[in-house]
Amino acid sequence: MNIDTDDFRVRAGKKLDLKKWPTRVKPIYKSKEQYQALLAEQVEQLAELQRLHYASDRYALLLIFQAMDAAGKDGAIRHVMSGVNPQGCQVFSFKHPSATELDHDFLWRTTQALPERGRIGIFNRSYYEEVLIVRVHPEILRGQGLPTELLDEKAVWRERYRSIVDLEAHLHRNGTRVVKFFLHLSKEEQRKRFLERIDEPDKNWKFSLADIEERKFWKQYMRAYADCMRATSTRDAPWYAVPADDKENARLIIAKIVVDTLKGLRMSYPRAGAARRRELLEIRKQLVK
Repeated sequence: MNIDTDDFRVRAGKKLDLKKWPTRVKPIYKSKEQYQALLAEQVEQLAELQRLHYASDRYALLLIFQAMDAAGKDGAIRHVMSGVNPQGCQVFSFKHPSATELDHDFLWRTTQALPERGRIGIFNRSYYEEVLIVRVHPEILRGQGLPTELLDEKAVWRERYRSIVDLEAHLHRNGTRVVKFFLHLSKEEQRKRFLERIDEPDKNWKFSLADIEERKFWKQYMRAYADCMRATSTRDAPWYAVPADDKENARLIIAKIVVDTLKGLRMSYPRAGAARRRELLEIRKQLVK
């Protein structure tokens, strides 16, 4: 696939205006059949790389997905990771924090779900919710039981960005590669998908009144996402703002980024030493007999 993934990479510290960032780009595929063939090719490559990743047991890979409602996070995860052995992959979704989780720092609950070496971890929403929904709804911050001096809304987001960057730098230094995806959906496309969820009985379960309420804060969310990505996209833990109005195109872009990330790791299958090789040859003789 001819995809320049750098086109979708958010540059650290540079101004980011999501109004100007595309939610749709020229399709990589020319037909549904070609899309399916291209995705199958990427899925096969990913499956092979994941087997190598699991066997080499040197790195961990954390994929983070963030987006507005109906942007296609679940579908992207399901389609792109369809060929991965479940034994080597973990998916976590983070909802409202529990009372126990609120009694810890904001990174505590997610760090417990980080992937082990040799595995791919997927966060469907993540610790970034603490600088997104909590920023859009500051009453959530005030209800987290934090000391009064930590509730300065002019400083708290900057400090949380710093904590996140520090965490991801620590993970990188210890062998975990972090890649973050923002599925960039237009407000009009979200409206169409909400209507589908209402009109199609099989999709009714996906829709709630809360989705409509959050839609009212669209501008605030876009500002929060832009500030967040600009502050936390680094060389070692990049953000990719993936145009998501075309679900199929978005999946192909995401698949390419994941495949390229794994290809960039120094991985190899474990080699048997001389003693182990002699042992295996002896076992082989017994099996042949």
